[in-house]
Amino acid sequence: MSNRLALEDSPYLQQHKNNPLDWYPWSDEAFNRAKKEHKAIFISIGYSSCHWCHVMEHEVFENNEIAEFVNQHFICIKVDREERPDIDKHYQELHSLLNRRSGGWPLSIFCTPENKPFYAATYIPPYNRERMMGFSELTAIIAEKVALNDEKLFQNADEITTYLRPKNEPVQATALKDTIITQFILQAQHNYDPENGGFSKSPKFPHVSTLQTLMNIHRLDPNDEIKTMLKHTLDSMALGGMFDLIDGGFCRYSTDEAWLVPHFEKMTYDNALLCILYAESGMLYNDEHHLRIARESADFMTRLMMEDDLFYSASDADSEGEEGKYFVYSYDEILAALEKCAVDNPREAAKMLNASEDGNFEGHCIIRLSSHERPEWFESFRAELSHLRQSRTYPFIDRKVITAWNAMMIKALFVLGRAYPAYHSQAILCLEKLSASMIVDGKLKHSTLIHKTPKIDAFLEDYAYLCDALIEAYQSTLDESYLIQAQRFAHKALELYYEEGKWYFSRGAFTTIAEFDDGTYPSAMAVMVNVLLSMGILNDQKYRHFAYKSLEYVSIKLMKTPIYYPSLTNQTIRYLKEQRLIKSSTKNLSHIHKPFIYPFVLLKNDESLEELSVCGEQSCFAVTKDVTKLDELIATTL
Repeated sequence: MSNRLALEDSPYLQQHKNNPLDWYPWSDEAFNRAKKEHKAIFISIGYSSCHWCHVMEHEVFENNEIAEFVNQHFICIKVDREERPDIDKHYQELHSLLNRRSGGWPLSIFCTPENKPFYAATYIPPYNRERMMGFSELTAIIAEKVALNDEKLFQNADEITTYLRPKNEPVQATALKDTIITQFILQAQHNYDPENGGFSKSPKFPHVSTLQTLMNIHRLDPNDEIKTMLKHTLDSMALGGMFDLIDGGFCRYSTDEAWLVPHFEKMTYDNALLCILYAESGMLYNDEHHLRIARESADFMTRLMMEDDLFYSASDADSEGEEGKYFVYSYDEILAALEKCAVDNPREAAKMLNASEDGNFEGHCIIRLSSHERPEWFESFRAELSHLRQSRTYPFIDRKVITAWNAMMIKALFVLGRAYPAYHSQAILCLEKLSASMIVDGKLKHSTLIHKTPKIDAFLEDYAYLCDALIEAYQSTLDESYLIQAQRFAHKALELYYEEGKWYFSRGAFTTIAEFDDGTYPSAMAVMVNVLLSMGILNDQKYRHFAYKSLEYVSIKLMKTPIYYPSLTNQTIRYLKEQRLIKSSTKNLSHIHKPFIYPFVLLKNDESLEELSVCGEQSCFAVTKDVTKLDELIATTL
């Protein structure tokens, strides 16, 4: 028998509709009942492609014995963190406060009947295990304390609630200086893994914004050490494992240091950001291999993660109850595929694919090349393994459409479209469909299930990333209607979320501060600063003031540890170095395809100009009719 989640649109909530736990969606009904019946509240936050969310569901939420007790003593609420990032951010902050470390998913929160939180954890096993308290034992203790109105518990909850309220404290600032570049490089070098690339131990995430900032720094200062960190990391990630060599596209992260064994879920935002990074690297450094990785990521997204020009949010790590089952192969399957491709020595070829009889993942093989120079037989071999996958169950796909994530992918298609026009055409179609679907009565929305009307209002990230995509659309098409739309949504974001340099992520049911650091993807605040700096040179200098006040707000943290805030560091460098604008007729500007050496250059069409004019924030410096001279001319103005 299904519970109350059966009526919800969210695929994640739908996954839990048959749990014996009497789940509520986030609703006044749930909180009113908890208060009326004096029951503790249990809030569980996760998302559909989260492996440990599935583990906790199977071990705890599908346990009839646990469910019987919990249904009697608790009100249980399920939240899709992708659908309600404001709720998730609020309770992640609580977890950090109570545990003095970052949280994650599943996120488990216990509250008083008045919805005042007092306990936060992530995954909780069903019963006591080693040094972890079990869900059964924990809920028994909490139920008793709430029933007895334990004074200490309710007092703690009151104190925690007070701590969580946003505070308007005076902010100290420091001067923004070029030394931020040296500091960022030194801190990146300190974290860098010279053997495998990347900037951490296991689990290893791609750190796209760190790499993007290093790429821009290298364009300002052609230092070989910077280029090595960038290129070696990009090359290592692309060899396979975290990058899926068969279907294309990147998995969420690597569980080991060598990018071999991924956490197999694939997220739209990862593939969008990495597609941009590889495409820009490919065009900037004339690297065909990086362009191929960008194309294969984009092709994966348009082939398997897109419907009616809208992108789904994620695909799962698990299929048929096993993590990675869809993605891995037996050694015999690999040998058979190599033999079908008439490879001379299949066993030697298998070594080139990191495959062995013992396997490299739980007795199975993950395909990873030993070199980014793919063997001549690789494409036919890839086709054989792709055919094998067609007989398997594809991992669950969350068909939720999120404005911010779609905007990221649209920007990626525009960037890749500079080298391959087909992606440019697809980007235009996707942007049109996103606007038609997620702008309702002139109001921007956050998410919806595909083909359904969105109900949740947009958050700062939706405004920021949509504006960013619209500006990229303008740069790629020189259609001023995109710039007008970007300006409109930027104004709305300033109205809703900006306050003298401070940015809020949400100001609805929960007021949450916009993050400074880049979490799973670049912070909405940093993207908004990027938008404002672009508009400051494309539209009106007043936007530059808002960008500066935003950077000033975090200036002390930025100047001390810029590596923690790579996207904001990137925008600080952009602000300090100043931007350049190439103005000319649309016809002249349409001949510009490759990125400029100087990283902070935008295009602006002016049909009255017959030559290409190189301009700064307030004046123009030089003109030319030769597109190939622009890099040289820009350099003379710096």
